[in-house]
This record gives sequence, structure tokens and C-alpha cells, in this order.
Amino acid sequence: MKIIKNEKLIARNGKIANYLALGELGIFIVYAYFTVKALFDPKSLLNSNPALLFGLLIVIFILVQISSYLGPRFGKSPRLDEQLDASLKGLHSDFHLYHYASPISHLLIGPSGVWAILLYYQQGKVEFVKNRWKLSGGKITQKYLRIFGFDRLGRPETDAASEVNSVKKFFSKKLDESAIPEIKPVLVFTHDEVEVEAGDSPIAAMKLKQLKEFMRQGGKNRVLSSEQIRALTEALGS
Repeated sequence: MKIIKNEKLIARNGKIANYLALGELGIFIVYAYFTVKALFDPKSLLNSNPALLFGLLIVIFILVQISSYLGPRFGKSPRLDEQLDASLKGLHSDFHLYHYASPISHLLIGPSGVWAILLYYQQGKVEFVKNRWKLSGGKITQKYLRIFGFDRLGRPETDAASEVNSVKKFFSKKLDESAIPEIKPVLVFTHDEVEVEAGDSPIAAMKLKQLKEFMRQGGKNRVLSSEQIRALTEALGS
């Protein structure tokens, strides 16, 4: 398997993620300082200007939202792309895995077809119920964070449609329409403590450790020939 990464983007966003983490800590310390000060000094800044602390809370909330997105993807190792690399190690040489080097974050092209891979790091129980994905369970900290809008699953079906459309739009500018194969999404959950119940989901979904075998089985049917794979990868500049 050939792995193509946008190393500059990963390094840049990694620095941003680290700076954000330091910023969160610094602002929290300031917030804690004024809060403790108010307990012992009623005439402190807390009472004279409560809007300041409210503003600090808003800044902390925004930073945590951004950090919760960037951290798993570009922060501390192993990043999501590194976990994906390790899980697919050993696939046939015709497979090409793109990280931030294609129209979407993670794209896999190989004998099993063209796959838009959507990675999720949440833990707990993920299930497809009544035509939508739901996340429940997990540790107490995860449940608490979800109350305030953190660590949520979002709308994978909407994300998947957007990813597929982005890939189609890119290839439509590079290749004849007849040369563009079906682009399929797959939801991949990376946390060791996650339970996935896809049910009747129209989108393939699985744990990270299941992905390699899934691609191998698809490759046995040879959805794409070596010539088709070459045309697609050349369109991507690799």
C-alpha cells in the first residue's frame, strides 16, 4: 500500500493544536484565579465586572470546540491518520491511501474501489436507529461533555454525502465521466472501547480493526483494474 500525506498541513495544524491546548490552560488559570479571588474578596474584579469572566468562559468554550477537532487529528500521536495507516498495513500494493492530499481528509483507492473514509474517535455505543446514527454510553466524562455539546457524533450520513460529492466534483474536472467509478463512504470508529451496530445503515460502518479485512474482501472482486487505479491516482498527482 502506498501512503500519500500532506506533511506540511499536518505539521502546521499540529502546532496549532498544541498552541490551543496551552491557550486553554492559560485562560482557565486566569478564570480560576478570579473565581477564587472573588470567594475571599467580594470587591474583586468578579463583582465589579462579571462580564469579563463570562467572556473568558465563552473563549474557553470556543477553544475547546476547536481543540476537540484538531487534537485527535493533528495533535498528540498516534493521530487518526497514523492509526489508519497501522490498521491497513499489509494491503496490496495497488492500494493508495491519501491523508489531507485529496479533496477530502482520508481517501482510499484500490482494487476494492474508491472509498471516502470518515474517522470517528468517540467511545461508547454507536448504532443506526430510525434512519440516523446515535451515540450513547461511554465513560462519565464523555457523557458529561456531550451535555455541553462536546464529543458528539454529529451527522455521519450528511458528512458522508458531502465527502463523496467532493471527490466526484474533483474527478469530474480531471477525467471523463465514464472513467469515474462509484465513490463509496465508510464510517470507521477508532476507539478501542466503541461498540458499532450498523443495522440497516446504507453506509458501511465498522471498527478500525475490521477495515483491513473489509477492503481485502472487496479487493477479491476486483472492482477497479490496475489501469483504472493508475488513472485515478495520476489525476490526484501521485
